[in-house]
Amino acid sequence: MANTLAPFGFVQYNGTGSVPTYEQVSMKIASNNSTAIFFGDAVVPVIGTSTGYIKQATTTWTSPATLAGVFVGCKYLSTAQKRVVWSNYWPGSDATGDVEAYVVNDPNAQFKVQAASGPITAAMVGNNVNIDLTTSGNTSTGISGMSVSGAATTATLPFRIVSLLTTTGVAVPNGAPPPGSNGTDSASAYNYVVVAFNNIQTRSNAGVSAPV
Repeated sequence: MANTLAPFGFVQYNGTGSVPTYEQVSMKIASNNSTAIFFGDAVVPVIGTSTGYIKQATTTWTSPATLAGVFVGCKYLSTAQKRVVWSNYWPGSDATGDVEAYVVNDPNAQFKVQAASGPITAAMVGNNVNIDLTTSGNTSTGISGMSVSGAATTATLPFRIVSLLTTTGVAVPNGAPPPGSNGTDSASAYNYVVVAFNNIQTRSNAGVSAPV
C-alpha cells in the first residue's frame, strides 16, 4: 500500500531515559521570536548571542551548524491571559518575558520521521539526511510538519539514518507497526525512517558509516 504524505516532525522512538520525558532539558525562546516552533521541530541555537536562546531549524546546513535538539513543548506567561500557559508549541507571540522550552538533546536519542519524497531505501541507512520544511506545522494541533530529504554523505547534515520503519520490525523497544500502516511501504515515497542526531551540541558529527 502506497504511503501518504502527512509529516509529524521528529517523534522520540528510543534513547536514554523513558517516556514521556526521555530526559528532556529546559532551554529558552526569546519572547520576540515570531516564528512558531511546533512539537517535533528540530531547533538550533541562536548564533551571535550569549543568551542560550533557540529557534526553529532551517534547511541551511553549513559548518559549524549544530542542532540544539528536538522541541517537545513550552511554558510562558501569557500577556493576554495573565497566567502561565503550558503548550505543546510556541505560537510566536503572547509571552511576557522569556519562554521556557523543553528540548530532547540526548546524543543517543532516535526519532521516527517521514521522508518528504523518496523513498529512503535500505541502501541509504548509515548516511546523513537533511530537514525538509515543505509542509508547515499545524497550528490547531501544535504538531510539526518537518520531514527529511536529501540523504547524502555530507558530514554537516543534522541527522543520521538508522533504519527503515517497516512491519518486519526494527531493533528498538517500540517494535514494528501494524501491517498496512502509513509509512511502512519502504518501496514507496513518504516512508517512515528512524534517525539519530548527527550534528548536535551534545555530540559532534561522526561522518557516515555506509557508502551511497
